[in-house]
Amino acid sequence: MFSWEQAFATRAARMKASEIRELLKLLERPDIISFAGGIPDPALFPQEAFAGAYAAILAGESGAAGLQYSVSEGYAPLREWLVGEMGKLGVPCGVDNILIVSGSQQGLDYLGKLFLSPGDTALVRWPTYLGALQAFNAYEPNYDQLTVSGNRTPESYRAAAAAAGGAVKFAYLSADFANPTGETLDLAGRHALLDLAEALDIAIIEDAAYQSLRYDGEAIPPVLALDVARSGGVNATRTLYCGSFSKTLAPGLRVGYIVAAEPVIRKLVLTKQAADLHSSTINQMAIAHVASRIFDAQVEKIRGVYRGRRDAMLEALARHMPDSVTWSRPEGGMFIWLNLPEGMDGAQLLARAVETEKVAFVPGQAFHADGTGANTLRLSFSCADPATIAEGMLRLGRLLRAAGA
Repeated sequence: MFSWEQAFATRAARMKASEIRELLKLLERPDIISFAGGIPDPALFPQEAFAGAYAAILAGESGAAGLQYSVSEGYAPLREWLVGEMGKLGVPCGVDNILIVSGSQQGLDYLGKLFLSPGDTALVRWPTYLGALQAFNAYEPNYDQLTVSGNRTPESYRAAAAAAGGAVKFAYLSADFANPTGETLDLAGRHALLDLAEALDIAIIEDAAYQSLRYDGEAIPPVLALDVARSGGVNATRTLYCGSFSKTLAPGLRVGYIVAAEPVIRKLVLTKQAADLHSSTINQMAIAHVASRIFDAQVEKIRGVYRGRRDAMLEALARHMPDSVTWSRPEGGMFIWLNLPEGMDGAQLLARAVETEKVAFVPGQAFHADGTGANTLRLSFSCADPATIAEGMLRLGRLLRAAGA
């Protein structure tokens, strides 16, 4: 019998199922209270606005264009709208600095393909977004822990990468309300990150999927904005900004974007052409139609709802968690990160949680590139109302106490 495993490229061994995608199946079980899926609440989608957008596109002169092939760079009116939005964030740019991709996840895959040769090193946080590790893994990199606290020197990163058989190629992080921790990198940390990248002469991949979801505290300029201020213009920057409409408008349309210096965008366009020619034309048109009309109002609406759910979860954690458990207190986003006592295993705990307490979460080990973090877990508050959150935290606290926390 033909051996498929023998036929696969070596990179296939690095491809693993997402624990999160598997856990999403639990959402289909009505008896489970799930805090596992880091997904937006579908009740908050601007469904009527999109229904009107698709109807208007298909009924008008643009209908045929929406169903036709399009340019790889993306729908021009959408890119023009993004130019205005990036300007508000302190990033003056033009349409040639923007590529539309099929969700920012595709953008991460393209950036891994563009920068990583087998054996190269990517700097990531411990923990980091699992989807980024999945995207980069196919290109057979090594990982090193990205720290901006000053206890690692550029020389130590270079030496570790050389010993592993490659070079440091980029630093990846989510600076605002990171998945999975909910943490935000402060202004000093962002400047320290730029200093490190300059010393190493590497790129920075800034994952901005949650940037719009700030509930309190002062907004901090994106790393790309700070880079522009330092370098004098977007075409002189080393930061690649990955944005998405999935957390603000609708994830099912799979529309994201990359903002970067023109030489990088030109290379990414070639990658896009080879991969899928272009992102869905009609979906880009619909996003442009809706975003240009209601984006700010939509963001304000979801901020209000998610703020209330975050507050409810923080209050319930304080009420029900054992003293040995600590957690993050995010200023935005969708996640709270729990640290359990040493020796506890989140994956084993999940099996007991689903069986005995009918509550689900994501074990934290999968977010650690080095396989540590077994005693951590991620909770998402985006899809549960305050009453459900209160009941879920009651059950989780009871489970942890029974497990010896």
